[in-house]
Amino acid sequence: MEKKLGFGCMRLPMNDGEVDYNEFNKMIDYYMDQGFDYFDTAHGYLGGKSEIAIRECLAKRYPRKSYILTNKLTKSYFGTQDEIKPFFEKQLEWCGVEYFDYYLMHAQDRNTYTHFQKTNAYQECLKLKEQGKIKHLGISFHDTAEMLKQILNEHPEIEIVQIQFNYADYFSSSVQSKKVYEVCRKFNKPILVMEPVKGGGLVNLPDEAKKLFDDLNQNYSYASYAVRFAAGFDGIYKVLSGMSNFEQLKDNVDYMKDFIPLNEKEMETVLKVGELLRNAGGIACTACRYCVEGCPMKISIPDLFSCYNAKIQFQDWNAGYYYNIHTQAGLGKASDCIKCGKCEKICPQHLEIRNLLTKVSETFE
Repeated sequence: MEKKLGFGCMRLPMNDGEVDYNEFNKMIDYYMDQGFDYFDTAHGYLGGKSEIAIRECLAKRYPRKSYILTNKLTKSYFGTQDEIKPFFEKQLEWCGVEYFDYYLMHAQDRNTYTHFQKTNAYQECLKLKEQGKIKHLGISFHDTAEMLKQILNEHPEIEIVQIQFNYADYFSSSVQSKKVYEVCRKFNKPILVMEPVKGGGLVNLPDEAKKLFDDLNQNYSYASYAVRFAAGFDGIYKVLSGMSNFEQLKDNVDYMKDFIPLNEKEMETVLKVGELLRNAGGIACTACRYCVEGCPMKISIPDLFSCYNAKIQFQDWNAGYYYNIHTQAGLGKASDCIKCGKCEKICPQHLEIRNLLTKVSETFE
């Protein structure tokens, strides 16, 4: 049976600002010994130290065909088409390999995609694939389901899609995990999952949420429910976990080596926890979107509220990223509100939207 747990190398064990190679070696050895083989990195992870750690701890110690390695092309590291291949060649050197099994167009959203289009990045990477230096071409994605449809329609050569997918974001109007997942399935693209535990937010749960899991009387960690939730969906190829110590790795490996999807009771509990988290201390917006159509400043109010909730409830480092996504392409920022009150007149939850937008603005702007 295909092992679904992927080793995300963005949160590696550190010691005085450097990757702890001894700990990383120990983690890799245990992970590989249990039958797992998938590693994910990018040049921006740990300021380039992640790729070097891959070379020193994985590439130098294991035969190339014994593991699967994914790397990414990130917007900030190339300005023109001519700069792509030299950067890619450096990535091979940094990682100590001759090819990448998967190479992803990194963090695709409206703005990033425009840059990739202008620089012919997809076409340039297809050439590298033809040369055998990339086995499979894909994307990692942070935007709306509609934007993903556009990219997949325009680039049928995309073989795999990496998305943010977890039970807290499943019904989120900003991240749109469920809708984005459904687009991947419609286009028949295998799915890589990032942020299954929402940067640790689904481990550091409020007491009420912990009790729901504890009442199941099972010897599972809180992280395990989140990872198994994601891994249980059709079409999921790998679920990435950014493991920063051996204890986290061992926990993940123990319940994923013989993966069993959530049963009915577990799924019911996970969805209850997700609902509890969405309503815990945040803005009680149901994303009905009645407020959006009449807004003269074109503020995507429910999406900005969803970003705010993610920020204050989970300390989600991605919340600001999604806030920028939902204030692009002619959409207004929270601070653009002119206090006309049209939104409040139509809100079925009777939210004080104008005041709440001020809080959102103070948080993100």
